[in-house]
Amino acid sequence: MRLNSTLGRIAVIACALFTLGSTTTANASHGAECRTPSIDRLQQWIASGEGATEPATGSILAPRGRHDYTAKIKFLADDWAVMVVWLGNKFEAEANLSRSHGFWMTYSATNDLYVQLRPASHWSGGDKWVTKIPSTRGRLVTKFFSFNPDKWTTLPELGKPSYPLADALDDARGLVFVGKTKNDLEFRGLKIDGYRPPCVY
Repeated sequence: MRLNSTLGRIAVIACALFTLGSTTTANASHGAECRTPSIDRLQQWIASGEGATEPATGSILAPRGRHDYTAKIKFLADDWAVMVVWLGNKFEAEANLSRSHGFWMTYSATNDLYVQLRPASHWSGGDKWVTKIPSTRGRLVTKFFSFNPDKWTTLPELGKPSYPLADALDDARGLVFVGKTKNDLEFRGLKIDGYRPPCVY
């Protein structure tokens, strides 16, 4: 009887230690970067091949120090160029941002540009809701961009979307950065209020 009681206590202690260890690991990884290159857990920063850019296509992530990454791209001409961030880290993924207030971005830009909020339901085409990303004259700044509809507009040259901004927030697939002037761009942070991107690579 005493043996069974002792084994029972050992089992309870072992279970408690395992649970504590699991909880500690989970808490330690909360908010951590992905195992592959990422900025605020966003792994897909892409030169889309639309417009003259450097690099022309592929990932624009580059190491910055031992553990951090930066995303750099140049728009090379006074014509439309495009750079994409997939919010769910793969093209098929969607993010429900309907309760999000907006996003904080740490970036530098030598000219003004815009960011489009592109939903999965209306991914293609230029007719999207946009908000302006002001030039920083090459300085690194951190700025908040609100999802309040009053802060978003359309560009006549690209067309007006047939859906409200609220619909784009419901099934957001990506933030698409577009500009029509030469621009040296760098991104070091992009944190979306209320949303934690899943690491998929």
